[in-house]
Amino acid sequence: MGIVVIGAVFVDIKGYPLSTYIPGGRNAGRMEQVHGGVSRNVAEDIANVELRPTFVSLVDDSGMGQDVIDKLANHKVNTKYIQRVPDGMGTWLAIFDNNGDVCAAISKRPDTTPLTRLLEEQGDEIFKDCASIALELDLEKETVKQALKFAKKYGKKVYAAVSNMSIAMERRDYLQQIDCFVCNQQEAGLLFSNDYDHLDPQQMCSVLAENVHRANIPCMVVTMGGQGAVYATSKGECGVVPAKKVDVIYTTGAGDAFFAGTTIGLTYGKTLPEACEIGSRLAASVICITENVCPRFRPLEFGLNIPVVD
Repeated sequence: MGIVVIGAVFVDIKGYPLSTYIPGGRNAGRMEQVHGGVSRNVAEDIANVELRPTFVSLVDDSGMGQDVIDKLANHKVNTKYIQRVPDGMGTWLAIFDNNGDVCAAISKRPDTTPLTRLLEEQGDEIFKDCASIALELDLEKETVKQALKFAKKYGKKVYAAVSNMSIAMERRDYLQQIDCFVCNQQEAGLLFSNDYDHLDPQQMCSVLAENVHRANIPCMVVTMGGQGAVYATSKGECGVVPAKKVDVIYTTGAGDAFFAGTTIGLTYGKTLPEACEIGSRLAASVICITENVCPRFRPLEFGLNIPVVD
């Protein structure tokens, strides 16, 4: 069944200024509405490496919800376990500056409680033969608990990302049951109740290694934008992965692509540094393309000797 991705779907409403962005001012610009959400993006990114992930999620019982399913199916994502329910998708409203970075955002989370029942009823079918599990940590607690229960039952690795660290902070104890947790530098600061924005990669690596050891977190990776990423394990392994040098066009979704690439690498036998390198390459492919253009890769391009299923 490939990698099983579990999480929420969002509708992203994005505003871009036509001239110099003025904070607090009236800015003429253009608006776009696209499918989003960390887990939805991750499922699509995995599919773009010619793998066949399974996406477990919810969508609205509307035309937009069906559009989400159709697009993922076209990318050859297994959509069998996407349920259509009222209020199944969230909304993310964001304003971008002239550098393509988010300068203001508000999100409305969906009601994801139906996912718990879905896992209770079909969890054995979903997880028994999967390659690994990619989990959005800030889902409902019972949903996360269900996923971890089935992971333990069938001996599956779990890799986790986050869309709202404020919620995920309530699940710190779950991190000890997750094989690798990926977040950005600001989110790591929230998790460990500190400010890491001023740290360079080497400093961040040292701090992360200390925190991971103290918290008994098996493995954690922190992305640092153009400075690359750092990783550390509870066994003492740590290091820095430089970012790829690319012309930045569009940065949204780069973190999701990094997580997808890292998950792919760890799932299919790569070391942690090698997996982070795959994540870095996928993130670079998102950054240096125009919006809504999805690059596709063959597994061998990342050193993955995996048969492609057509």
